[in-house]
Amino acid sequence: MAFSDEKLFNYCLLSLYLFAPPTFISLCYIQAPYGKHHRSGSGPTLSPPLAWFLMEGPTLWLTLLIFPFGQHISFKTITLISPFLLHYFHRTIIYPLRLRTHHLNPKPTSGVPASVALMAFVFNLLNSYLQARWISQYGDYRDDRWFWWRFFAGLVVFLSGMVVNVKSDMVLVRLKAEGGGYKVPKGGWFELVSCPNYFGEMVEWLGWAIMTWSWVGLGFFLFTCANLVPRAHASHTWYLEKFGEDYPKGRQAVVPYLY
Repeated sequence: MAFSDEKLFNYCLLSLYLFAPPTFISLCYIQAPYGKHHRSGSGPTLSPPLAWFLMEGPTLWLTLLIFPFGQHISFKTITLISPFLLHYFHRTIIYPLRLRTHHLNPKPTSGVPASVALMAFVFNLLNSYLQARWISQYGDYRDDRWFWWRFFAGLVVFLSGMVVNVKSDMVLVRLKAEGGGYKVPKGGWFELVSCPNYFGEMVEWLGWAIMTWSWVGLGFFLFTCANLVPRAHASHTWYLEKFGEDYPKGRQAVVPYLY
């Protein structure tokens, strides 16, 4: 029996859901060895700007490559894919450029392991394929009377999360630029949680799930939570251990007032 694109799509979607639970469980015990969780013996590394550019790249070039071949190209679908591309234009182009000036002479311990970058690259291939093919081919929004209501409601959620994500990342980048090692981040959403950049990203993809109203969008949101919640918990614990009494005790790890 011929292997169709629809079968590939369904297998990829199933994989997204099957990979989320083991990802969450494994990250509760061991963190990807970059940033404050760096560990020796992780193999060759890439500079952070280059790593982010390469591993996030498929979200732009693969999406733009396969999206036009869908059968449902319309004003609706082009509008719908735009927030996804907006996020990843920032993550693939703008964010690495901001990092670049602070890593002109990177220390050996400051890089992103090539193995981590490769895993992220593979996930982004999978996810970009799913999101682009759903919106342009397998999702059908033509006669969906609720499309624009859900789109604008989800867009508000998405953009709110993106603002939190981007502003929080800028705070961390500025702290790195000051030198002198790690410091306690202050201001904005850092007064509520240790990792508002992760919180903002999870909110973004919740908004995406609302906009797309699909198993594909929901799966991406759940996988994002499976990836970021354990890392946020580990980072929160790291801050508490490193700064002790100097670290604000009222901060949660990632979800304000809850966790």
